[in-house]
Amino acid sequence: MDFRHQLSTAGALSSLAADALLVVIHGDAVDPSLDPAIASAIKDAVAHGDFQFKAGRTLYLHRPAGLKAARLVVAAAGSASVKAFKTAVAHGLAPLKGLGAKHVAVALGNAGEVTEQHAEALATAATDAVYVYRHTKPSAPTDSAMSKFSLVCSKTEARAVQKGLARGQAIAAGVTLAREFANRPGNHCTPSYLADQAKRLGKDHGLKVEVLDRKAVEKLGMGSFLAVAQGSNEPLKFIVARYDGAGKAQAPVVLVGKGITFDTGGISIKPSAEMDEMKFDMGGAASVLGTLRAVAELKPKINLVCIIPSCENMPSGTAIKPGDVVTSLSGQTIEILNTDAEGRLILCDALTYAERFKPAVVVDVATLTGACVIALGHHNSGMFTADDALAEQLLAASRDSLDPCWRMPLDEEYDEALKSNFADMGNVGPRAGGSITAAMFLRRFTGKYRWAHLDIAGTAWKSGANKGATGRPVPLLTHFVLSQAG
Repeated sequence: MDFRHQLSTAGALSSLAADALLVVIHGDAVDPSLDPAIASAIKDAVAHGDFQFKAGRTLYLHRPAGLKAARLVVAAAGSASVKAFKTAVAHGLAPLKGLGAKHVAVALGNAGEVTEQHAEALATAATDAVYVYRHTKPSAPTDSAMSKFSLVCSKTEARAVQKGLARGQAIAAGVTLAREFANRPGNHCTPSYLADQAKRLGKDHGLKVEVLDRKAVEKLGMGSFLAVAQGSNEPLKFIVARYDGAGKAQAPVVLVGKGITFDTGGISIKPSAEMDEMKFDMGGAASVLGTLRAVAELKPKINLVCIIPSCENMPSGTAIKPGDVVTSLSGQTIEILNTDAEGRLILCDALTYAERFKPAVVVDVATLTGACVIALGHHNSGMFTADDALAEQLLAASRDSLDPCWRMPLDEEYDEALKSNFADMGNVGPRAGGSITAAMFLRRFTGKYRWAHLDIAGTAWKSGANKGATGRPVPLLTHFVLSQAG
């Protein structure tokens, strides 16, 4: 898609050339600075009960009098925040999806600065609005002709708007990539497929990509990762991708993504209802690859390493059993109390492997626990770290990217729940505080660097009529990586 700025002011919008003009307004009245033709149309619609100044309300007019644009959409944002602007853009684009509008000009209908943040929000909202999954559904309708978007701004705002659009496009491309991978069914998106796509990403963007097979993983001693993979006929893959944007002396940021391409639960098998959604259990891996793509496009001065342990979790005659004890790459032993707590078993070996890069910071991302969904629902991702400074950096990235997360506790008392009579630790604790004890398990493998864990079980995909991957937390992760750049 094409994103660019378009020079004008709120008072001269009627002269803009576009297939459609989307005007986002906030407050409870027409701003005096708004173009008279548009202001008149809004006032007339309000007088006839066709429009209200309430967030989520839209007004659509075809061939509006006095406007050069063929279509006018007015979207009420409620507040003046960037978040409200992004939501209003999404609502405003909805009535244009089935129409022939290719070029959509977007403008603020109130006096005020058009910022870099508005530009990023437009790029991500517009890309989301036109996304359609087609990989296994070629009959999916092409709902939208929209392919060009411009953000109306002044000459003095143009540079910031261009910067925001560039960042937004890169993030949106990363989100789309993550959605595509996660939406693909388990018989398509296998560990081998994921590894091949990582190599393709590397080739397209000049990245270093290494894929370790079972033999290499066995030689390293990743007994925990191997234990999960042994129940499936699909070969495991351990993917390591690198973006080198700074000198060798600079310690890298490391992202670790859970890559379970299908999770049956193993011998501790899941209920059949909604098990199809367990194709989304590689959402962490998908988001890490999406972030890598965004970073590669933006080219910040930073070194980034992305690690993805990928396999299936299947029940079979060779699968791990409750009560089995395995030895992780760190040398710590783990009693398998529940084979459906497999994500932490593959992540712990990846977290130990991350030590070799002498990282500045490590963030792992995983659809790890249903307990996190119970705690936070589907709006906030769970964020766990004992490092207050790192927590604030991640929270700042979540605010800036409009990709929210919430800090969860990591008190030492929770660690008691992982005690085992037969190994250094069990792989699960009691039901209460399940997302916290899962994070405490991972923490045992991160003593040599700064670390945070993002549990995205509630945010990586949507269920119901709009079932599909969200691509989160690519925006948060990208902003975080950029914040660490020199």
